[in-house]
Amino acid sequence: MLKLYYSAGACALASHIALEEAAADYEIEHVNLRQGEQRTPAYLAINPAGSTPALVTGHGVLTENAVIMDHIARTHPEAGLVPEPLSFAWSRMQSLNGWMASSLHPAIGKLLFGRPPLEGEARAVQADFALGKFDIVEQSLLTGPWAMGDQYTVADGYLSVFTRWARQAGLLDQTRFPRLNDHLDRVQARPAVQRVLSAEGLAPL
Repeated sequence: MLKLYYSAGACALASHIALEEAAADYEIEHVNLRQGEQRTPAYLAINPAGSTPALVTGHGVLTENAVIMDHIARTHPEAGLVPEPLSFAWSRMQSLNGWMASSLHPAIGKLLFGRPPLEGEARAVQADFALGKFDIVEQSLLTGPWAMGDQYTVADGYLSVFTRWARQAGLLDQTRFPRLNDHLDRVQARPAVQRVLSAEGLAPL
């Protein structure tokens, strides 16, 4: 059985969604980031980086959403959560997931969760920067009803993490981001996603 270490509503939500969409045999364990549980010796023995997600498998531990999601999808091919592995479409999906991990996540994360919190002009500048990243997805990277076009993939659950954060913060303006809002609604309407939100004590936004 797989075991996912997560923090409710944090980026590990993407890996949790992938597990549920794949109908994987798994269990979850909550790591309270606000209380510093990610820095305890017990958790650092699992993930020395002290972050979530971490997925314990029969072969060892995997970290980082993009890697975990791809592993889940390729070990549960019947779920169809990625394009054909090693195809160009699969590489394009990996490119999108890599960009979200390295660009979109840091931009919105710094704005909403920076310590100390950003204030005044610094917050306004970071908000413009982060929303510019969402503009890129809205205008160029969201290619259809799903991130990869007609096929739902793990990239959709991943994108929904950041659009949920933005909507919760009142930043996902319907006029500026109609496609991203529609996409988030589609993802949150999926039965697997609703089960994951319930398991993490969350509700659709």
